[in-house]
Amino acid sequence: MSQIEKSPPQTPHTPHRTEIPPEPRTPGLGKPVAQKAGRAARRDLSASIVVFLLAVPLSLGIALATGAPLQAGLVAAAVGGIVAGLLGGAPLQVSGAATGLLVVTADLVQRYGWRATCAITVLAGVTQLALGALRVARATLAISPAIVHGMLAGIGVTIAIGQLHVVLGGRPDSSALGNAAALPGQLAHPHVAALLIGAVTVAVLVGWGRLPGRPGRWARMVPAPLAAVLAATASGMGTAVPRVELPSWRMPELPTLPDASVPALATAVLTVTLVASMESLLSAVAVDRLAAERPDAPTGRAQINRELAGQGVANAVSGLLGGLPVSGGAIRGSANVRAGAATRRATVLHGVWVLLCAGLLATALELIPLAALAALVMVVGVRMVSFAHIRHVQRHREFPVYAATLGGVVLFGVLQGVLTGIVIAVFLALRRLTHTRVTVTEEGDGHRVRVSGQLTFLAVPRLTRALALVPAHTDVVIELCGSFMDHAAYEALQSWSATHRAHGGWVTLGGRSGRPLAEPAKAHSCRPWTPWRNHHCTRPVPDRVAAPESSGSQLLGGVSAFQRHTAPLVREELARLAREGQRPTQLFLTCADSRLVTSMITSSGPGDLFTVRNVGNLMPPPGSDASCDSVGAAIEYAVEVLRVGSITVCGHSGCGAMGALLSSASPEEAEPTPLARWLRHGRPSLARMRRIGRLGRGEVALSGRPVTDDQERLALVNVMQQLDHLREHPCVARRVAEGSLALHGMYFHVGEAQAYVLDEATGRFCAVHGEPAPVTV
Repeated sequence: MSQIEKSPPQTPHTPHRTEIPPEPRTPGLGKPVAQKAGRAARRDLSASIVVFLLAVPLSLGIALATGAPLQAGLVAAAVGGIVAGLLGGAPLQVSGAATGLLVVTADLVQRYGWRATCAITVLAGVTQLALGALRVARATLAISPAIVHGMLAGIGVTIAIGQLHVVLGGRPDSSALGNAAALPGQLAHPHVAALLIGAVTVAVLVGWGRLPGRPGRWARMVPAPLAAVLAATASGMGTAVPRVELPSWRMPELPTLPDASVPALATAVLTVTLVASMESLLSAVAVDRLAAERPDAPTGRAQINRELAGQGVANAVSGLLGGLPVSGGAIRGSANVRAGAATRRATVLHGVWVLLCAGLLATALELIPLAALAALVMVVGVRMVSFAHIRHVQRHREFPVYAATLGGVVLFGVLQGVLTGIVIAVFLALRRLTHTRVTVTEEGDGHRVRVSGQLTFLAVPRLTRALALVPAHTDVVIELCGSFMDHAAYEALQSWSATHRAHGGWVTLGGRSGRPLAEPAKAHSCRPWTPWRNHHCTRPVPDRVAAPESSGSQLLGGVSAFQRHTAPLVREELARLAREGQRPTQLFLTCADSRLVTSMITSSGPGDLFTVRNVGNLMPPPGSDASCDSVGAAIEYAVEVLRVGSITVCGHSGCGAMGALLSSASPEEAEPTPLARWLRHGRPSLARMRRIGRLGRGEVALSGRPVTDDQERLALVNVMQQLDHLREHPCVARRVAEGSLALHGMYFHVGEAQAYVLDEATGRFCAVHGEPAPVTV
C-alpha cells in the first residue's frame, strides 16, 4: 500500500526527533571542547572522592562479615576500581568487594580457608574472562528477574541475621538457620556498648538523607555510610569494644587450591562466577539506565561482554593479591552517577584513593568499632529485600518463583536457591502453557466461544468438545484471549469454521481486541507501528455480500486498520499536539514520489517534521514565477512562524522529474503543460550538471561507490542547486546569517534503502550507517 505513509516502530507518546548531524567544527572553535573536557575532569574528581568515602567502610564491613582479613576488602575495592574501571564495558559502574557474594565467600573461608578462597576467586575470574570472550553475557541476563531478585533478597536476609549477632556482641554461625535459632539467646544477653554503637550506626544511616532544610542539603554531600561510621566511632570512644585491626602490609601469599574433590571445587567456582557475573551485569544495566536519565548523559551504552571480561580480570588480580571476590555494585555505581561522574576516570580515581588510604590512613581506620561495620552491612542486607521488587513480581504472577528462590538461598545456599527458582519458573511456564479454559455462552441470536490461556495442541481436544456444543446455522464469535496459538490449534479452528459456514452458519475469529486472526506461519501481521511492508491485510474483510475490490477499498481498509490499532496508541499524543499546536524542529522538502516515505526513513512521529512535497523536490528562487508561490509560502511559514531550526532538501533515486528533465528535447515547448512549466525550475540543475561534466570535477560524488548514471547524477546536483535557491530567500538568508538555521542536503536510494547526507565542503554525499543496537534486558 504505497499511497499511505506508515510510521516505523517507536513509542507513540514520546516521538523520536531525528536530527541531521551538525556540520564539522572549524579549527578555530576548539575552545568549547577544551572547556567541556575540563568540566568533565572536575566532575570525575568530585565523584571519585564521594565513591571512595562510601567504598572504604563498605569494603571493611563486607570483609568483616565474610571472616576474611579486613585488608582484603580494601584490596578488592582498589582492584575493582582500577582494573575493572580501565577494562570494563560500563564506564560509570564502580566495582569492589561483592555484596552478593558475602554469604558464599563466608562459607568458602570457613570451609577451605582464606588462601584456598583466593584461589577459587582467581579461577572464577578466569572463567568470567572466558565467558566474556565467548560473548555469552546476554545469556546470563536471560534469567528471570524474579529469580535474580529472590536470590538477592535471600542473600540479604542471610546477611542481616548473621550481622545482627555481631551488633549484639556475639559471633555469627555458618548458616542462616543456625543464626536464627541462636538469636533469642543472643538478644537475652547483648553486649551493651556494641549494641549502642550499632544503634547509632543504624539511626544515622536511616535518618541521614531525611535531614531537613539547608543543613540537610549540606550534610547529604557526605555519604551516609561514612557519616554513620564516623558517628559510631565518636560515640564508642573510651569503650572496650572490638575494633578494626589491619596487619602491616606485606607481599601476599600465593593462593593454594583447596583440599577438595573436583566436583566440589567446580561447584564453588561456578557459584562465585554465576553470582558475581549476574550482580555485575544487572548493576551495569541499572547504572546505564540511571545515567541515561541525566541531561548531560554520556554517549554510548554498556558493553556487557566487555564488562564481563573486565570483571574476570579484576577477580583474577584480586585473588592473586589476597583480595575478596569483585563485582559491580548498584550502591557504588548509583552513587557515582548521582555525584556527576562523566567518564570511567571517576571509577579509576576512586580505586587510587582507596589504595592511598590503605597505606597512609591505617591508624585512623583502626579506630572504627567492628559493631559499626556490622550494623552498616546489616542495613545493606535489609535493603536487599526490596518491597518494590516484590510488588513487581507479584504483578507479573511470579511471586512463587521469587519466594522459592529466597527460601532456597536461606535454607540451602546461593546456587541451590537459584536452581530451585529455575525449576519453579519452568514448572509455572509449562503449567501456564497447558492451562487453557474454553467457555461457550449464548448471546442474543448467537453464541460466543471464549478461549482463555495459550492455545496449543494439548488444548485441541478440549476446544473441539466445546465447539461441538454450538448449534448449526448460528452466528458464532470465537474470542482468543491468550497470546499464543500453534499450528495444530489453528488448523482445528479453521476446519471447524469452514464446516460451520458450509452448513449456513457465520463465524468470526478474533483476538481480545477483535482483530481478525492471521495464520501463525505467515511472516507478516498488521499491527500498530510495525515496519511498513506487505500490508495486503489492510483490505476490508468482506461482508456477507461480496463487494468489488478497488484501490478505494484498500485505502479505506488502511484507514480502518489505523482506527482499530494505531489510533488508540497515538490519540493521547495527538490530543496534546492539538492543544499545544505544532512545534516541528525541521522542514523537510522532498519529492512527491509515493516510494519516498518520510516518516519511515527519518524515524519521525507526529509533530516532528514540517514536510513539503512536490514533483522533483524543487525550490523555485524568489520572483521566478508568481504561480509557484506555494512552496515559497511554506518556506516562509516554517522559517518565520514555526521557527524551525533546520531545512533538509531530499532527492531520491529513480526520480521521474529528473528523467523528464534529461529527456526534454528543447528548452521551450509550443504548448507548455502545467508539469512542463513546473519542471522549468529544474533546468538550472540540468545546466549545472552539464557544466561540471560527467566526472563531476570534484563537485558531486557518492561515498563508497560511483554515481550510477546521469539520472542519479542530476538528482544529486539538483539537491545542491535547490539549497542555493533556498539561500536566495530573504528569510532563510537572514536566519542562516544569524546562525539559528542550518541547511542540509540528503539523497535516498530507494532500491538500497540507503540514505546519504551532503557534505557541502567537498560536494560528497556520505552514507549514513546504522548505529549499534542498544543493550536491552
